[in-house]
Amino acid sequence: MIEIKPPDFPESIADGEVAQWHVAVGEAVSRDQALVDIETDKVVLEVVAPASGKLTAILKAEGEIVLPGDVLAHFEEGEAVAAPAAGAREVLEQRQAVEASGPASPSARKLAEENRIDVSAIAGSGRDGRVTKEDVLMAVADLASDSVALSAPPPDAPPAPAPVVPGERIERRVPMTRLRASVARRLVDAQQTAAMLTTFNEVDMTAIMELRDRYKEDFQAAHNGIRLGFMSFFVRASVEALKRFPGVNASIDGNDIVYHGYQDIGIAVSSPRGLVVPVLREADSLTLAEVEDQIRDYGLKARDNKLSIDELTGGTFTISNGGVFGSLMSTPILNPPQTGILGMHKIQDRPMAVNGEVQIRPMMYLALSYDHRLIDGQEAVRFLVTIKDFLEEPARILLDI
Repeated sequence: MIEIKPPDFPESIADGEVAQWHVAVGEAVSRDQALVDIETDKVVLEVVAPASGKLTAILKAEGEIVLPGDVLAHFEEGEAVAAPAAGAREVLEQRQAVEASGPASPSARKLAEENRIDVSAIAGSGRDGRVTKEDVLMAVADLASDSVALSAPPPDAPPAPAPVVPGERIERRVPMTRLRASVARRLVDAQQTAAMLTTFNEVDMTAIMELRDRYKEDFQAAHNGIRLGFMSFFVRASVEALKRFPGVNASIDGNDIVYHGYQDIGIAVSSPRGLVVPVLREADSLTLAEVEDQIRDYGLKARDNKLSIDELTGGTFTISNGGVFGSLMSTPILNPPQTGILGMHKIQDRPMAVNGEVQIRPMMYLALSYDHRLIDGQEAVRFLVTIKDFLEEPARILLDI
């Protein structure tokens, strides 16, 4: 008998929740076939079969909390070809009946029933279109604002609620998702622990935009369809600036300062479950095409909830682009234990004084939040000015000046 256990959780994740069992007791499975999904604060972990065989017992039901080292199920190795047991067959039939109108996790179905929402009318963001708890919470929020009507009575519908009195203000209380609660804790910890300050500057994007417009078609043709964006330039400029100011690339561990001899750049990405920060490893060794390719890949994985813990762990510096949502200026919050984060914003045409003349230039505000316990004000300002210089004169990166 083999004990099925969850993968090792990193130090930042304390527990998880059984999201879905893909097989039932007695059902034959092959090696590396998905057995169960474990939802954590950051990612959904997939537990696969260690060999061909079958489950003999499920010890953690869907919705139960899982701690590191917990036994999820018992597994028997062998070329199992038998049909699922009678009890397992009923479980599968019930699941198939429920998923006939759209797959949904148990917690999502329960929350949908409590709020009288037709789960089949919700577009799922999980794997294979699966409706997650976060999808239902978003539908509840939309329903509360009367922007989307997804209400439908459950099979055993109770009497219709009393009509809403005109002028009555409606409120709905829904629990935070695991990811949102985790993000909330980290943001509060960052503000309470770090001596956080933000310095601002602005960058003239003319040179980068002209360079991009001039070579984007050749770039795409030379790199298998990869499009040249702005993020790769910011990553490259940040890496070069971090080399010159190692303190911004450092972190604080107790009473020690840890200086990193590498630049692992975290890229803040929006996903259906919330904000995640996958990491570009050894960004110094990546070309512009490789940076753009990895960022695109991370965006697709974030959309499909397929980012791994390794891809979300670590990082020595973070870049956040609020400009894609129209933000003109903001103060990004540090991603502990990092001591610096760069905020990009919307590119906007503004009149600028250039050589004694007023010219319309595409300008972007930059924001650098930093931990004043480690980084002095003059060092933070010089670091941000260095990034500005690299972006306004991209040739400086190639010439290493």
